[in-house]
Amino acid sequence: MMVRDCLYLNWALPLEILPAPPAPLRYQLHAWEGRDWVFASALLFHQDAIRFSALPLFQVSFPQLNLRLHVVDADGVPSVLFRRMLMPGWMAPGVRLMGHQPASSARLRFPRPSVDLGDGPWRWRVERGGALDIRAWRDGSAIPSPITGPRLGSWEETVRYFQIRPRGYAENNGGPARRVEMKRPAAQVWPLRAEIDGEACLPQWFRLPGLPGLPAKGLQWPALHSAWLCPEVPFVFDLAPAPREMTMSRGMPQPAAGRVVEAWRTKAALRSLRTMRTSCEDDSSGEGRPGLVLASAA
Repeated sequence: MMVRDCLYLNWALPLEILPAPPAPLRYQLHAWEGRDWVFASALLFHQDAIRFSALPLFQVSFPQLNLRLHVVDADGVPSVLFRRMLMPGWMAPGVRLMGHQPASSARLRFPRPSVDLGDGPWRWRVERGGALDIRAWRDGSAIPSPITGPRLGSWEETVRYFQIRPRGYAENNGGPARRVEMKRPAAQVWPLRAEIDGEACLPQWFRLPGLPGLPAKGLQWPALHSAWLCPEVPFVFDLAPAPREMTMSRGMPQPAAGRVVEAWRTKAALRSLRTMRTSCEDDSSGEGRPGLVLASAA
């Protein structure tokens, strides 16, 4: 897959408004102003020339808004938890069915900054039960981020924090979690300044039960932490069920088939030992022959 004109928008959200992530994932927490915070990102991009290994001649392209939270998995690998993927209505059912991803339909109008020579501004618009409008332009002075939220180090370290995440996890309608393994090279990054209108849509799109009715309660979506654009990013990814962890307690009974096989092996070993002991006892010399010791493995 080739991702083009990928706009990154990042926010820091307080831990208490977030639902618990599916096990065994855990949020990657950052302390700031006496509270724990979790980073959330919205990625707006064109998915161009998606190819499937089983259908090498088939490819498809479409825009997408990808909403994610930043987590760590059971192996300690920095990962993302996909909350929702908004895309054209003709594509969403196939992604839900074939990829088991949380895809929903929306109307998306995205620019092509890598084709439009200049520094912008460019405009993005997403419509689903409301409208999100984004206006962004290139601005080198945006590098000393963050604007609001925990600091992640230098500009380069901030970009790596969000981009270098080789695994993604998703739940689709409460089904088993799916894991996406991703490989991609380092990509060019343009620092941006961004203005957003319609943030009231974001709690619903992120599926955050802690922020229902954002305008009615007088709450405000936080200011941007950082923003940038990647003109082009090649991806290779693999979809698979997320591995399940199983904890076996000491003394857990074995399956019936296992008990039968183990019993057969025990009887065969005892028969062999009796034969050896009989052979030793029948030996007329009996001198210099080592004794046979039976030990039980605890």
